[in-house]
Amino acid sequence: MDFVSTRIITGDIARLVDFYERATGVRADWSTEDFAELRTAGATLAIGSTRTVALFAPGSARPADNNSVIIEFLVADVDLVYRNLADVVADFVTEPTTMPWGNRSLLLRDPDGNLVNFFTPVTPAAMEKFAR
Repeated sequence: MDFVSTRIITGDIARLVDFYERATGVRADWSTEDFAELRTAGATLAIGSTRTVALFAPGSARPADNNSVIIEFLVADVDLVYRNLADVVADFVTEPTTMPWGNRSLLLRDPDGNLVNFFTPVTPAAMEKFAR
């Protein structure tokens, strides 16, 4: 088995794709007007419009209704990400904070309210864990 992507369903795909392109610096590949993917070396973030839900099972996913999943991005400088997003993020849950496990983390909500964590390993153990 290979874990390949996480998909977000949204009522405004253009807005959400624009947010993630800006936040990650990765350009989205659009398959259709209802589906785009942002591919990184480690994972893919897929974004689908609500119109795609009916293709799987009508009503099986609802946009802007996540209260349990955190989407995480490993970044070189979490403080720089914070500065770059300061004018577009309405809800910073926490500003950059060094966590007990050695990551400096920035937790925010995307335009649909999904929790997003950008983090940079800052202790030797955390840096070793995420060394590539």
